[in-house]
Amino acid sequence: MPYFDAEGAEEVCVRFRVSLDGKPKVKTRKGDKHRLYGLWRLEKIRRAGYAILVEGESDTQVGWHHGEPVIGVPGATGFQGEWAAELEGIAKIYAIVEPDQGGEAFWGRLAASPLKDRLYRVELDGVKDLGDLHRQSSEAFGDRLHDALRRGNHWLDIAETEAQERAREAWSRCETLARSEDILERFYETLRASGVAGERRTAMILYLALTSRRLDRPVSVAVKGPSSGGKSYLVECVLQYFPESAYYALTAMSEKVLAHSEEPIKHRFLVLYEAAGMNGEFATYLIRSLLSEGKLRYETMRKTPEGWGPILIEREGPTGLIVTTTMDKLHPENETRLLSISVTDTREQTGQVLRALAEEEISSPDLAPWVALQEWIEGGARRVTIPFAKVLAEKVPPVAVRLRRDFHAVLSLIRAHAVLHQASRDRDDQGRIVATIGDYAVVRDLVADLVAEGVDATVSAAVRATVATVAKLVDDEGGDPVSLGPIAEELRLDKSAASRHLRTAIGKGFVRNLEDRKGKPGRYVLGDAMPDDVVVLPEPEEVLQALQCCSVVGRDTDPPLPSEDWGEV
Repeated sequence: MPYFDAEGAEEVCVRFRVSLDGKPKVKTRKGDKHRLYGLWRLEKIRRAGYAILVEGESDTQVGWHHGEPVIGVPGATGFQGEWAAELEGIAKIYAIVEPDQGGEAFWGRLAASPLKDRLYRVELDGVKDLGDLHRQSSEAFGDRLHDALRRGNHWLDIAETEAQERAREAWSRCETLARSEDILERFYETLRASGVAGERRTAMILYLALTSRRLDRPVSVAVKGPSSGGKSYLVECVLQYFPESAYYALTAMSEKVLAHSEEPIKHRFLVLYEAAGMNGEFATYLIRSLLSEGKLRYETMRKTPEGWGPILIEREGPTGLIVTTTMDKLHPENETRLLSISVTDTREQTGQVLRALAEEEISSPDLAPWVALQEWIEGGARRVTIPFAKVLAEKVPPVAVRLRRDFHAVLSLIRAHAVLHQASRDRDDQGRIVATIGDYAVVRDLVADLVAEGVDATVSAAVRATVATVAKLVDDEGGDPVSLGPIAEELRLDKSAASRHLRTAIGKGFVRNLEDRKGKPGRYVLGDAMPDDVVVLPEPEEVLQALQCCSVVGRDTDPPLPSEDWGEV
């Protein structure tokens, strides 16, 4: 079965039918790359104004025999997203979906491609494919086929109906949880009962960030800490509370995988275990573009049977990022696009972990309602209004340019918390969820110091303790420099953790290392004086007083089930 190029002049692929019943049924000539079958007929098909996509060459030939504008796909899972460009200029694409698993796989590949906006699903009445339709009634072939085309359903209608049905089914499994007053606290209690020790704030921020995937600007997070500190384990545990549609987890990736992968990333989180997996300059550039612009547009050169030529690759977001790392700082351009959280590295935390590992009666959490809650959220409302946003902006001191990004992250977290609790929130006259001061209070409690540290308006408790320890030990030594060992002992940390804290303090200029020879023990003394703390995010009470009204804290007592009236799906 020869495949020709668009001009019909060059043979670009050959496939062989080798069996009627066995596997494989079809083989491709060695060295050939799959293409659409019928490219040499595209100009004629464009004049028809529509195309019919089918599985395989034989059904394509049947369609041509009856004068229909048919294009063949080599196998149920053979369609490649880049082929959509070859079908440009064709207003409607009808996909003949066969009534088996292969047919569903065929539809799934097409529905995930750039064709979806002009894609229609067609099911033939009483027959499997075009070949069966021809054998059953050759004379009525055209009438029956066109009747099926008229009954075809557009991809968007199918997607909306399926999303609403999934949301209704999910609501039945998560209603009690969705109506809870404090879902985040319930989440942490469930997580802790399953054996996760400490890390309350980090776990809650991760959960809230993952919930923000439904927003236009998800909140990205970097979880930092020493090797064996439990970073990746904590992230893995939190991910169990979400459906797989919420994230795409990798241990590493190549430089250009984000541009070339066909894995969906819209309203989804990319999870990277260890930031070393994205250390390349090009990989960090792609991630930075994805986080900032909410999409990727990458033009490259690609070899085709017609020769080398440019191709524009577009990946639709928005996409969030969760990354774990042992590094103190990531690429500086990426660092400002993430909330940075350090896992607890104290001896007390290590003791909690050891006791959790020794516990023999750890319960396995019932994750079904938690996964259902997130599935319900995916099919429900995601538009949120924050009535006090302007007042909050007036109360935040504009101490650093980075606050432009960080304040947006704070607003996104407030929206995510409101989306999470939408079953107990009011709606405005536009159908938007109304965020409350209570939503802000929870978010402020989680991230106020992280935001302040990010803009150098405050110094973390860990750095303050480290600087105070250096000051005490230097004073005890009569002004002489002090080494790492005594600092670690005074802080009640192991040397690895104490060294991380020292690096942070040195990076901010509060401690200096007088030893400049590599491989020699450090000699630490005090550096610059630490600044006074500046409150960046105001107390909720301040915002309330400025509003001169408490009406935003009202609640809806009888929320409706999810429907198209709840906002965008």
